[in-house]
Formats: sequence, structure tokens, C-alpha cells
Amino acid sequence: NDGVEIIANDQGNRTTPSYVAWTKEDRLLGDAAKNQVANNATNTVFDAKRLIGRKFSDPVAQSDIALWPFKVLSDGSSEDKPLIEVTVQGETKRYQPEEISAMVLVKMKQTAEAFLGTRVKDAVVTVPAYFNDSQRQATKDAGEIAGLNVLRIVNEPTAAAIAYGLDDKTDKANVNILIFDMGGGTFDVSILSIQEKVFEVRATAGDPHLGGEDFDNRILNHCMKEFQRQHKCDCSGNQRALRRLRTQCERAKRSPSSQTS
Repeated sequence: NDGVEIIANDQGNRTTPSYVAWTKEDRLLGDAAKNQVANNATNTVFDAKRLIGRKFSDPVAQSDIALWPFKVLSDGSSEDKPLIEVTVQGETKRYQPEEISAMVLVKMKQTAEAFLGTRVKDAVVTVPAYFNDSQRQATKDAGEIAGLNVLRIVNEPTAAAIAYGLDDKTDKANVNILIFDMGGGTFDVSILSIQEKVFEVRATAGDPHLGGEDFDNRILNHCMKEFQRQHKCDCSGNQRALRRLRTQCERAKRSPSSQTS
């Protein structure tokens, strides 16, 4: 119908967290995976987008790996690709970040097919504006692993402008729009020029470590330091305690947004 429809998932939510988890019986995706993370931290994978297209030895990747409860190691090759290690039905399995992202994309594909009542083959996949060629290609590979024909990789600020129908809301011949896009793990700012429903990116900048997860990490680190100061006990090595604390930090972060007074 020439419009953009945001499709809700099976939980009725218009956004789906990029979480994948393995339990003794099943593999969980999205909300179901995130909801059980406190009791299954080492087998619940998230933030794969921060590894995709990067080398294991990349300092940025290493700073993230230090905060994650799940295990990440190098594939040992000259390419130094990261592998995520989990336990699947009693066996140790290792997955590339592209494979984790593909699992999430399969979930999105199934959600779209259930809503549309038809098979989905083609897709346009969005990435942060700062993604380099390696990260964009790895994202495209994830789409192909998921069984999708990736028509194009689009910057997230541009996709946000389309989703909000900004091309239809401008009656001027040429208009410049600033898009402020803060997500779960990234932050992008782009200036777009819209002319006759054609988007052109004039300028873009971003921070790969400024998003919801980073706020959680800051609050988590603060609480850990306070706990150690008050109780003289370092809980940084207790992954289950850290996951429970992270969950509470996330709730505290969300609380001001949900208060009405």
C-alpha cells in the first residue's frame, strides 16, 4: 500500500531484542531469550552486532568481550575472526557473529511472513551509519545465511526517516532534515536532503558505544564499585550475580521514562 508498516512480534512488541539463548530443551530468540538471561547468562548471546565484521583482537571488541557473560574466542586463523561459544544440548558449539545475527533475522522473517501471509524472500537490512565495508558485508552475509536476498544495506538514520514517513511530510521542493538515532548499542546523527521523495545523505557521524547497553554498563560499573566499597566484596567474577544486577540496572534506567509524575 506504498506505506511503511511496523510489524509487531509474537509478544505484541514493535521491537525485538537481538538475543539468542540455548536452554537444555530449546533455542530461544528475542524477548523469550532476554527474559531468562538472569538464570542462563553464559548461554545467552546478545550484542553480536558489536562483533560482526571485526577481528577478535580489535581493541573495541576486546573492551566489549570483557563485559559479556558469554565466552568469545578467536578462530585461530590469520583472519582472527571471533567465535561465540555456547553449550547446546550438552555439546560445546561455536558460532560466528554472522550466524547469531542470522538467527535473529530468521525470527524477523518468520514474523513478517506470519503477518503478510506470504513467503518473504527479499529484504533491505539496516546498519549503523558508521559501519565500514567489512561490517556491511558481514551483515549482508548474515542475511543470506538467514535465507534472504539482501537487496540493499541502508544506513539506520535513513531507514528511520522512511519509517516515520518524512518523505510524505515535506511539501517543499528540497528540505534538509537532521536525524538523531539512538538505539540499544549505537548512536548516529545524519543530515539528509529530501527532494521528490529521494533521500541523499549530506553528512553523518556516530558513536558505536553510545546506546542503551552502554548506559546499562555505566550503571552496572557504578553499582559494582559501590557494592565493593560498602561490603568489601568483589562480585565481578560472579556471572549470575552480574546478570541479575544488570537486569536491575536496566529497570532503573527505564523507570524515569515510565513515570507519569
